[in-house]
Amino acid sequence: MSTPPLASGPEGPRALRPLLDAVLEALEAGARARGGPLPAGGPDAVAARLREAAGEILPDLGHPHAVRTLVRAFAEGAADPADPLCAAHLHCPPLAVATAADLAASALNPSLDSWDQAPAASELEAMVAAALAREIYGPGAAHPPAPPAPTAAPGPLTPDCLVTTGGTEANQLALLLAREAHGGTVRLVVGANAHHSLPRAAWLLGLPQPAVVPAPRGTLDPAALDETLTRLTGPLLVAATAGTTDAGLIDPLPAIAARCAAHGTRLHIDAAYGGGLLFSDRHRTLLTGLDAADTVTLDLHKLGWQPVAAGLLAVRDPRDLTALRQRADYLNAADDTEAGLPDLLGRSLRTTRRPDVLKLAVTLKTLGRRGLGALVDRVCAHARQLAALVREHPGFDLYAPPVISTVLFRPAGATDAAVAAVRRALLTDGRAVLGRARPDGRLWLKATLLNPATDPDDLAALLHLVAARRATLVEGHTPR
Repeated sequence: MSTPPLASGPEGPRALRPLLDAVLEALEAGARARGGPLPAGGPDAVAARLREAAGEILPDLGHPHAVRTLVRAFAEGAADPADPLCAAHLHCPPLAVATAADLAASALNPSLDSWDQAPAASELEAMVAAALAREIYGPGAAHPPAPPAPTAAPGPLTPDCLVTTGGTEANQLALLLAREAHGGTVRLVVGANAHHSLPRAAWLLGLPQPAVVPAPRGTLDPAALDETLTRLTGPLLVAATAGTTDAGLIDPLPAIAARCAAHGTRLHIDAAYGGGLLFSDRHRTLLTGLDAADTVTLDLHKLGWQPVAAGLLAVRDPRDLTALRQRADYLNAADDTEAGLPDLLGRSLRTTRRPDVLKLAVTLKTLGRRGLGALVDRVCAHARQLAALVREHPGFDLYAPPVISTVLFRPAGATDAAVAAVRRALLTDGRAVLGRARPDGRLWLKATLLNPATDPDDLAALLHLVAARRATLVEGHTPR
């Protein structure tokens, strides 16, 4: 049996071209067969179709056209975030240029655990880290320097960024760095609106039960925070949110930062969703106070239009990163680092790391700040347009004006059970994908608008589908 062709090396591009044609044709065929934002029929029907198309996954003899067969079945059974009616989650449609760059990363397959596996990727990561640190912490943030020698005189501190798999890993890292900065223990203080990954990180790290501060209007209450910081003893880490998952709300960051400064308390801001507002001249003022945080979580696979994964953790004081330093002779031997080979092992909790930085760099360079800002402005405008349609429609209630690009609404007079049934019926139909949230104890439909290509007709169509599905359920009709 001949050796299957490889993706890199001199013959790599020649081997990839016909496969790429097959993949693109299969993507088109799968999308046509799906016919909407989600495959119709619900979990059992989707699973049955996939199993029939895929057949035996590990046959005795391989199938030469497996890539075409499986990609088509995969696409037919996918939720397509590029469909304007796929608006449930913080699940963005990736930019074509970022996806193309991701192909190059996959073909070359660098691993960012040692310089000799990723020479250019390691330098590109440093460049992207510096650029994004400047966006968060201001123009004083320069290229992150190499860790100083023990005898070196201290120089100016330059904020840094670590590339992560997303907000969950970034939040966990932030809590770990806070714990180590405080000598091995810290107690997390979060708002009731905080992302679930924060208390889970405390559990994973063996830390005390987090203290939860009320968030009466969906955002952390600074006065209640002040009372909590006054009452509690020991090292604390306050975690604020810039872009809640359920409603896209932003905590009062300046007031929270002031409370933390007054109490000498470390501050982390989870801006996984809202961090992309930094690119927009119009909307970045919503993040005033972000630069006061010791650490900041950012996800560019949300308001950055990147293929998953594209998370970051920004760190104000790079000395915090010494907690991540590890020594493995085969990756960062002391004599190699003394000879000038960069040490990458302290840049992550992971060892093998995919070069997710390439798609980020290509996107930042291709679109620039203004191009990314225009996309941010567009999806925020779509949210305001949808909110206006809901407000003007007698059959719907609007939760609140949107802050970023999330709109919560529900059929007027509907019970929570009816709202849930409408959402599931639309999912089963494959016609629209909406999320759900309970910001005030009631169940709301959630539209998270991350598709810059959405137009007003799409927004009107979304409301029409919800109204029509609500009407059929009230009349006792079963989903088609």
